[in-house]
Amino acid sequence: PDTSQVYGLGHGAPRGVPLYRTTPFVFRDTDHAAKLFSLQELGNIYSRLMNPTTHVLESRYAQLEGGHPLSGLAVASGTSAVFYSIINICSVGDNIVSSRALYGGTY
Repeated sequence: PDTSQVYGLGHGAPRGVPLYRTTPFVFRDTDHAAKLFSLQELGNIYSRLMNPTTHVLESRYAQLEGGHPLSGLAVASGTSAVFYSIINICSVGDNIVSSRALYGGTY
């Protein structure tokens, strides 16, 4: 059946994607690398910044929630998730009041 979970990225998109278990990526030449690092061209530079496997996860979750395919964000830990949540709702000068048990070892 046609469901967003199966065909969220459109018909013809792979249902199962390869896992890219790598941190560095290959560049065609130094000009290509310079364009990627200066963000003149989109592409994979380093896994902490962008990874093809993570990109598919983020896109599919965003689409399941009715968002734009580029609006998803996957983070590596719960602490990162808490941090991103807080910095997106707070402004300069705001105070945060929380429990010591905010998230495991986060104090």
